[in-house]
Amino acid sequence: MSEPSRPVVLVLASTYPRWANDVEPGFVHELCRRLAAGMDVIALVPDAPGADSSGMLDGVEVIRYRYAPRRLQTLVNNGGIATNLQRHAWKWLLIPGFVLGQYLAARRLLKERRVDVIHAHWLIPQGLVALGLKRRFALPYLVTSHGGDLFGLRGRVLNALKRRVAAASSAMTVVSGAMRDEATAIGLQSPELVVLPMGVDLRERFVPGAGEKRATDELLFVGRLVPKKGLPYLLDAMPRVLALRPSVRLNIAGFGPEEASLRTQASRLGIESSVSFLGAMPQASLPQLYRRASVFVAPFIRDESGNQEGLPVVLMEAIGCGCPVVVGEVAGVHDLLGSAAAEVCVDAKNAEALAAAILATLDDPEQATEHAKRIRDAAVSRVDWDVIADGYAGLIARCALDTPSKGPRT
Repeated sequence: MSEPSRPVVLVLASTYPRWANDVEPGFVHELCRRLAAGMDVIALVPDAPGADSSGMLDGVEVIRYRYAPRRLQTLVNNGGIATNLQRHAWKWLLIPGFVLGQYLAARRLLKERRVDVIHAHWLIPQGLVALGLKRRFALPYLVTSHGGDLFGLRGRVLNALKRRVAAASSAMTVVSGAMRDEATAIGLQSPELVVLPMGVDLRERFVPGAGEKRATDELLFVGRLVPKKGLPYLLDAMPRVLALRPSVRLNIAGFGPEEASLRTQASRLGIESSVSFLGAMPQASLPQLYRRASVFVAPFIRDESGNQEGLPVVLMEAIGCGCPVVVGEVAGVHDLLGSAAAEVCVDAKNAEALAAAILATLDDPEQATEHAKRIRDAAVSRVDWDVIADGYAGLIARCALDTPSKGPRT
């Protein structure tokens, strides 16, 4: 008797590692490589300058499609699509090729290969691509919203497109309860709407240090240097922190379009000697930073466009390493923090309140460490990759049951 064939899932994404150990966010690939243990995973993602050729990466077949002359393929990286469009108006010209290129590449693939289900990351544009493929090939899809596409892309037309994508899906996931509420508020109706975040390796990689001692006055920020991360507000709070604890240092690990203005701000505030811009850091280097820091500060905000964090991976990583945290009060973080949110969340736009929260955490490291341990213990059951990957595998399998036929489609 022949072995039953493994299900085949086609993943559509925009943010994806360009090469092994890329500093760009890798959460979609992390999910893909775990799903590859039980199914064949094909990731169809945009090409970028310097990116590896199409091929296998950690058991995932990665296919990179071109959407412009290679040196101009800069829509995704260094801040994300929304930020790049806000800062560089000419990049709107890349949108038609970006969307059409992914659709045409997927259509060619579906004519040649068997695929059972599509997993589209982001409602727009990947959800629209999946919707077009379903109409052409009657192929079911799961769509996952990560936050920016739901909170940040607003307006009557965009919301109407999101509703179409959700209604035609076999299932939809969002990464936090706050996003589920937002989806419901704007009328997104999928046959199955599930809160299922991206995961973090809380068993091997992001774990507390064995006997490593935390620094006394070291603050840490990790993330893209984009408005919704709220870093300008942390810099504004630093003079108040330094007035009472002059030895405090802030390490900023990340890159993005706001770096020049942030450096200028630090200089204007007279705090440049207490702030270090570490640049982009590979994933392998992050646990050591989290284990050393006195406090991980995540001054999240809802930016002017309405964009905000869904459920931030870097916050989950810091908590995994047992790092005390001070967090900007946005709705998405409550799923992770639970009842501890009242202890660690603050209005990040209020410099006095943010500084006070940081100082209180530094002044009582034992209590801060106890809070961190309690948050971590609760988070393991919710966001560890083993739990998350199993959840997505089951959901994809249910969606695949809607596949009308096997084999390539004409």
